[in-house]
Amino acid sequence: MTASVAVTGLGVASPNGLGTQDFWAATRIGKSGIGRVTRFDASSYPATLAGEVPGFDAAAHLPSRLIPQTDHMTRMALVAADWALADAGIVPGEQPAFDMGVITASSSGGFEFGQNELQKLWSQGSQYVSAYQSFAWFYAVNSGQISIRNGMKGPSGVLVSDQAGGLDALAQARRQIRKGTPLIVSGAVDASICPWGWAAQLTSGRLSTSDNPDRAYVPFDAAAGGHVPGEGGALLVMEDTEAARARGARIYGELVGYAATFDPKPGTGGEPGLRRAIELALNEADCAPQDVDVVFADAAGTVELDRAEADALRTVFGTRGVPVTAPKTMTGRLYSGAAPLDVAAALLAMDEGLIPPTVHTDPDPAYGLDLVVGQPRTAEVRTALVLARGHGGFNSAVVLRADG
Repeated sequence: MTASVAVTGLGVASPNGLGTQDFWAATRIGKSGIGRVTRFDASSYPATLAGEVPGFDAAAHLPSRLIPQTDHMTRMALVAADWALADAGIVPGEQPAFDMGVITASSSGGFEFGQNELQKLWSQGSQYVSAYQSFAWFYAVNSGQISIRNGMKGPSGVLVSDQAGGLDALAQARRQIRKGTPLIVSGAVDASICPWGWAAQLTSGRLSTSDNPDRAYVPFDAAAGGHVPGEGGALLVMEDTEAARARGARIYGELVGYAATFDPKPGTGGEPGLRRAIELALNEADCAPQDVDVVFADAAGTVELDRAEADALRTVFGTRGVPVTAPKTMTGRLYSGAAPLDVAAALLAMDEGLIPPTVHTDPDPAYGLDLVVGQPRTAEVRTALVLARGHGGFNSAVVLRADG
């Protein structure tokens, strides 16, 4: 019999709330964290809005020696991991080192760290070799910082499939638990709000250039014109369900289905792969479409991609066949951190029996979606589907089920 895998701890850093409690308090009522970029002067760029994590003080949470060795993204990830482990009631030093692993996702890498290193090159060209080595060193250790800090010597790795990577990491964590590792910290925290990261994101052509925070990112709206980038995400503690129950852990829910697909080559006329990812994930979960209580949408924010997602949802669930929400309209798209944050929101929605709203969007009826907008919706949430797509054709779907 295949082992069941449960989520027992959450650590959240989000533009609309730092920490799980603040994040959910804001998300459940539709409070947005999108505003003008403050981490650098973006006034000369076409896009000027972002979702920035408020009030994060790394020095208040991490040893001083770690601050110069890491960038903003890594610091948030380390703190989110600490919070997730504490939420799960896990003290890493009391666990066998090889019984714990870390599997995360990354989309933008160390953009801020790289920005700093490039500035050193510009001002100190003679130190090119040492700066280059420092940059390479950062990439080598960044994926293992959580492992090193917590003495976790089990399976580790980083998956790279843009926004879909956040779900792919959770699925890989589940595989490792099923192979015998009792506990994996998984998910992602991403951050690329710096000049270099901003320039890279603008090349996609998908960033909104609106300067109105209330209308810049409006998926499934006829006026959709791109997305607002953001920083943050969520890290989750995942365990074998029976082992978690045996130690008396709180179980937020179980990951019972997953699938990943890839879109056909552009111009070939093939159907996008999202529908098949949904169907495969539901099949693995032994879940019929009518059993799904809510879908957390990818919500790309462009007409073409929104249409493709709506087509997939209508094909599987029927017109207005399932409640759909996109709480990332409150945070911006967090790249690899977005889907784990949606998973956290879905698990919290199960706990409260409440579907958080999609904010600012005036849904186009032509999409045929039952989009939860404006206000949260009270509902029994036992099964949730979380979707994510990555730039370049990645599609991933995860099915979550409430415990018991």
